[in-house]
Amino acid sequence: MRPPAARMRRMGDSMSRLTLALAALIWALAWPVASWAEPVHGIAMHGRPALPAAFTHFPYTNPDAPKGGTLRQAITGSFDNLNPFIIKGRRVWQLGSLVFESLMARSYAEPFSLYGLIAEKVEMPDDRSSITFHLNRKARFADGRPVTAADVVFSWRTLRDEGRLNHRSYYKKVKKVETPDDYTVRFILDGKDRELPLILGLMPVLPKHVYEKTEFNRTTLSPPVGSGPYAVVEVKAGQKLVLQRRKDWWAADLPSRRGLYNFDRIALDYYRDNQAAFEAFKKGEADVRYESDATRWATAYDFPAVKSGEVIRETAPTGLPKPLSAFVFNTRRAIFADRTVREALQYTFDFEWANANLFHKLYARTHGYFDGSELSSVGRPASDVEREILKAAGAKLEERFVKGAWRSPVSDGSGLDRRNLRTALRLLAQAGWRLAGGKLMKDGRPFAFELLIAAPEHEKLALIWQRALKRIGIAMTIRLVDSAQFTRRLLSYDYDMVPYTWYNSLSPGNEQMFYWGSQGRTREGTRNYMGVADPAIDKVIGEIVAARERGRFVAAVRALDRLLMSGFYVLPLYHAPGQWVAYRKTIKRPATFSLYGFMTEPLWHAP
Repeated sequence: MRPPAARMRRMGDSMSRLTLALAALIWALAWPVASWAEPVHGIAMHGRPALPAAFTHFPYTNPDAPKGGTLRQAITGSFDNLNPFIIKGRRVWQLGSLVFESLMARSYAEPFSLYGLIAEKVEMPDDRSSITFHLNRKARFADGRPVTAADVVFSWRTLRDEGRLNHRSYYKKVKKVETPDDYTVRFILDGKDRELPLILGLMPVLPKHVYEKTEFNRTTLSPPVGSGPYAVVEVKAGQKLVLQRRKDWWAADLPSRRGLYNFDRIALDYYRDNQAAFEAFKKGEADVRYESDATRWATAYDFPAVKSGEVIRETAPTGLPKPLSAFVFNTRRAIFADRTVREALQYTFDFEWANANLFHKLYARTHGYFDGSELSSVGRPASDVEREILKAAGAKLEERFVKGAWRSPVSDGSGLDRRNLRTALRLLAQAGWRLAGGKLMKDGRPFAFELLIAAPEHEKLALIWQRALKRIGIAMTIRLVDSAQFTRRLLSYDYDMVPYTWYNSLSPGNEQMFYWGSQGRTREGTRNYMGVADPAIDKVIGEIVAARERGRFVAAVRALDRLLMSGFYVLPLYHAPGQWVAYRKTIKRPATFSLYGFMTEPLWHAP
């Protein structure tokens, strides 16, 4: 981040040095409290945005990228709806950014910062009781009509009442909307949700004159109208969609858009499954492919185009927390109510054997809930601020978690690590379980549970773990059900154990209560699948939501990470070290990756 004085020098040589120094001092003193009482170019969830008002482009873009060419993408699935904002139908989610634009643009080089787009300036008081958007008078929809406050209000009201569930849940929190003039919109809020103003900044803007004449909540294959960089020019229902870059796109030279959306055409071809989409990429019918299958990445990318250098393979680094994929203990069930039992089972899963024999040693072991990011507590002793937060929450943590020393156990890779299994048995004995006749018993009942799964890939992993558990007298039954039954039982917590993956951002907030809040132990439909009910966790989540500056926010998230890890609520599995991506050599990318890794928006075509 640039020092305050460097920012102020951009204001011009007309200011005296004394005035400049005073202005820099005022800026520095104001830094800890993020208040935007005057219109500014950008806002951040915590503190201030990293880029100054005079920034020219985002750091992960090439502002001189040439325009032209076609980007072909192989998409798995189908579509029957070109309205990306409703629940019904199989939507084309890419239209949400290619055809439509939001009030402000997110920088993917920062945890959660927004900069000018349709709204060129924004005002927000320190208590976040309102947010005012000043619209760019140059903003135009594809049909040439200007974007006005009436369009913004229409979009908010329509998405609040008929949009997707995430839009409905957030937009209904707005208390009142005011439009002082045709290019100013003010949302009045209660100030309780500090993230809400930024969520409103990401609201897509719809042309009122187009969508007020339609039944918005119905699926449609009519090309949508927005203010974004592309327009739909070809539709083959369920098979193909072609978009053309608009030569009259109003925002092409805005700093928040410069270097993005460089292809003249984007062609989305749909395939029935992932393997078919991969075959299309192999044949040269697609230009970029994101790979998620370790075996395919290790063994199938040996086709001629790779060997000749026509296709480039990369593992792109990301700064996001790695997904937490895990086998989840349902602590509502007596079998997993004891924390010591849950810790014991950590020692029964042989990741090293599975990684070598199933995944070609491509995965890394997951330890915590925010691995691979600044939010993780793994390997980091608790700071004074963290200790203060934990103490105020009434948390009582063992030193191994306070010091950041806990790791998921490492095995010898044999598949049946005797040392780890002995550790598991010792811990189970502390919980009252004893081996008798080859079975683990307590109070006359055996240690037995069911692992509920819906995907065959989980079955292979479960069978390996089942063998190790059997070795110490534990009987695990594997039940494979269809996706509908799995979802139904997941929502009602009707299982002993399930596999699940949580995805966290660099700006976790209210959703953490939905994931780990105590109310989720009894309230159905949350993502608290393990049944956490810890007042200390609830209080620390409150600290996360209330944090006003980044340092305290990071400390609060790390405190949450320690508490969750110490509860042994899940058996963490593994994650990819980065993004696996392959692309044609005619596709070029900027030298700098975003925090999100490899992105298609900044790519360009080199003849």
